[in-house]
Amino acid sequence: MAHVANWKKDEVNSLKELIEGHSVVGMANLADIPAPQLQKMRRTLKDSATLKMSRKTLMTLALSESQKSNIDTLGEHMEGQPALIFTNMNPFKLFKILEASKTPAPAKAGNIALADIVVPKGDTAFKPGPILGELQKVGIPAKIDKGKIVITKDKVVVAEGEAVPKDIAGILTRLDIQPMEVGIDLIAAYEDQTIYTSDLLTIDEDKTVSDIQMAFSQALNLSINASIYNKVAMPYIIQNAAVKSMNLALNAEILTSKTTELLLSKAYAQMLALASEIASINEEALDDELLDKLKSRPQAVEVTEEKEEDKEDEEEEEEDKEEDAAAGLGALFG
Repeated sequence: MAHVANWKKDEVNSLKELIEGHSVVGMANLADIPAPQLQKMRRTLKDSATLKMSRKTLMTLALSESQKSNIDTLGEHMEGQPALIFTNMNPFKLFKILEASKTPAPAKAGNIALADIVVPKGDTAFKPGPILGELQKVGIPAKIDKGKIVITKDKVVVAEGEAVPKDIAGILTRLDIQPMEVGIDLIAAYEDQTIYTSDLLTIDEDKTVSDIQMAFSQALNLSINASIYNKVAMPYIIQNAAVKSMNLALNAEILTSKTTELLLSKAYAQMLALASEIASINEEALDDELLDKLKSRPQAVEVTEEKEEDKEDEEEEEEDKEEDAAAGLGALFG
């Protein structure tokens, strides 16, 4: 049996202790992160998470020997320069913190564009010189204007998902365009027997809140319409029942403490409407008191005035038509 160095055993045991001592274990990629920025990120995480780099074989061994179910599959997500992150915070929160800590960085030859890399139109800091030819050589539309080199329109120099060519990387650096991001990439995270990959950890917070609000609204509507009793729906169900019972009582003319006044008002209005119809045929059929009530109705007065105005308008229109007709006949017969 081959001899195993003690430091390797100690390293595996240390990793196992960290795994068992934290509820969440993440697999990160630290490739292409400059040392100063990595140290800064360590300081950012020190109160909430522990970042541990080690050999791939030792990390794989520690994961496979862990007592946690299914955590060994986390080793399948090693990329670039792998490292383990140990924390007790929610994996989604950890992912959000790591993404927020990323900083812009210049593009290097061979980097994969995270999105379309665009050189925007506008003035540059360059005076006329060889740089003009270099820009035009890589397809960037440029010209000399007022003693400066100007880029005439936006130009996509590297499409999303493509590798950055060496000459493009140099031009981008000289133009001070930093299209890349430097930071800790959380490839996957383990919590409670479940592995969450980065695509699952990426959440649009605004959309998530909107979806939850919509789901709540739809659930509440279902509860109200299906009369499912719970503490949120009950006030609306009771209110809905009260409105329906009130409408039923009014339509069925059931006298209650709440409907009596409304039904009396309705009966009074119907009485006046009937009296108005009778008065239009024979006013003498009504007594003086009822006639006074009809005359004191604002609505009746307004309607009467409107009818009289309409009648006057119609008479004026008829007169205008007659005058137009007479004028037309006069013009016809001279």
